[in-house]
Amino acid sequence: MQRKEVVEFFHPLIATAVYRSIPPGVRVGMHGMAAQALVDDGHGPTAAARHLLEMHPEGDPWVVQQLRRAARESFSAGAPDAARRYLARALREPPEAEHRAEVLFELGSANLLHDPVTTINQLRTALEEPSTAPELREAITYRLAQALGHTGQLAQAAELLAEEARHATNSRTRLRMQAEQFKWNSVRVDEENSPARSRLLSQFAKRIVGRGLAERHILGLRAWDAALRGEPVGTALEYAEQALDGGMSWIDQDFGFEVPAVVALTLMYCDQPGRAEELFNTAIMEFEAKGWRGAHLSFVYTLLGYIRYRRGRLAEAEDFVRNGLQIADRIGHDIPAQWYAIGTLIETLLARGNVAEARQVARTYKLADGGFPRAVVYPDPQAVWGKLLLAQGRIEEAEHHLSTAGKRLDLRGTRNPSWSPWQLDLALAQVTHDTELAAATAAEAVVRARAFGASSVIGHALRVAATAAEPARAAVLLKEAVDHLDQSPAAAELAHALIDHGTALHTLGDPHQAAQQLYRGMETAAACGADALVDRARAQIASAGLRPRRLSSSEQERLTVAELAAARHAARGLDNAAIAKELRIDSRTVAARLSAAFTKLGTDRLGLGRALGD
Repeated sequence: MQRKEVVEFFHPLIATAVYRSIPPGVRVGMHGMAAQALVDDGHGPTAAARHLLEMHPEGDPWVVQQLRRAARESFSAGAPDAARRYLARALREPPEAEHRAEVLFELGSANLLHDPVTTINQLRTALEEPSTAPELREAITYRLAQALGHTGQLAQAAELLAEEARHATNSRTRLRMQAEQFKWNSVRVDEENSPARSRLLSQFAKRIVGRGLAERHILGLRAWDAALRGEPVGTALEYAEQALDGGMSWIDQDFGFEVPAVVALTLMYCDQPGRAEELFNTAIMEFEAKGWRGAHLSFVYTLLGYIRYRRGRLAEAEDFVRNGLQIADRIGHDIPAQWYAIGTLIETLLARGNVAEARQVARTYKLADGGFPRAVVYPDPQAVWGKLLLAQGRIEEAEHHLSTAGKRLDLRGTRNPSWSPWQLDLALAQVTHDTELAAATAAEAVVRARAFGASSVIGHALRVAATAAEPARAAVLLKEAVDHLDQSPAAAELAHALIDHGTALHTLGDPHQAAQQLYRGMETAAACGADALVDRARAQIASAGLRPRRLSSSEQERLTVAELAAARHAARGLDNAAIAKELRIDSRTVAARLSAAFTKLGTDRLGLGRALGD
């Protein structure tokens, strides 16, 4: 047997010079021989693919086959960019007519994360291919609906699914198509009858007996719908738990990441943000392992920032949201991922007291132009714009936008002030000129908050209601607000209520209790990064003639021994009075220790046992 000689070049410049000296036709032929040799020797299609990319397209089915295999290997290994190059080259070969739809589908799927507009063109072309197998046509439909949804074309996504469902002969396929319709219709601004869709979704969820992935997605959508409509927390949590029972993958391209995301957010609205963060952290790990750096990762970073904002970890929230916005900006303009990040960033900056910076973000993204998105986005962009106007003192404009947003959301049946506190911000605008009107608006928000039942939103609503009440009544409302917020993980809102309560107590001539609330509120605000609240508390302390106190920097993630002891008793079902008796301390100390535990663990009393691992 003739021994093969292998020539190796130690300097890349020499290797490049020799390579370029080979005549082009010969060089292309040698690449083909190298690719064949690598495959024959068992090195696999990915090793051969770099040579196949250099070959001239000749309609060779073997080349198409190897490039498709290399793309699958690259995608699984977390190299989607390489997968897109291989599939684009396979399409130019071109593939045989019966395989063209498959290649277009694979290429469109790979492009979805980074270039959804191109994906739409490729998948529409794939659907137009003759004699497409039913299973492939179904998969193309789901992926095309995703691409349409991510570019804000929600009506088209829903219509596509409805049309394909009419032709489906398999009952499971129809159920899956209906689940996808529920998903995209739920975020359509132009949906004609949202309450009817909610009723139909509720009926579907009640009839589900299996626990396949399509069924779990319907249950997840039902949980989300319950949260938006302001149904009791228990209802939303029950459906969320059923959806999670059996697991949900964030990287299942057939089902998408949207339903796992809204299930996580349902937990957040139900005062379980710590558990929601666990789910989003899992998503980030799964996306990064796959090499997914597109719209999916933008959404997750932004929504994780939104959760941190709701927990009162404002500096961390700002970092996450800026990362999400940076990714969204690279993908395209006026897409849902960008709108999510813009609204959350403005909310976070306002919570920190950075009104000028929030105004600059709004100006950069032309929020004042009124071109709000075609998708349902949270936080609601028009309500966020109204809140920013309020922070700038532009009361009349703020009222207009907050009222308009509220009417639109009420027509959809979205009545939960935890999802959109437009009523609360509207009351704060109205109180500047019409106390009675503000009181009525806030009272309605309190009713809605109590109907939902999450302590964080009840406390928020009561705090706002206090702004329209006479001093004695305001102090009562603020005490109740603090009591509720002490049972929640909403640290920034707790700080706000504490400072308001301390201010009210000082007005009523109770300096001792006022000092306790003001000092605690200032320290809580400082731990949150709510600089404007800290300044306000300092000013109030000074005006009350109280001595300033050095801010503590002892905020930690881990519970102290005292906090852990109180939390374990609470997880066993003991109320504060019983815990106080067990630990031989007063109820006020128990409330403070539990409040710290709820904030650090990101849960309320209901989720305490799970958060502690008991």
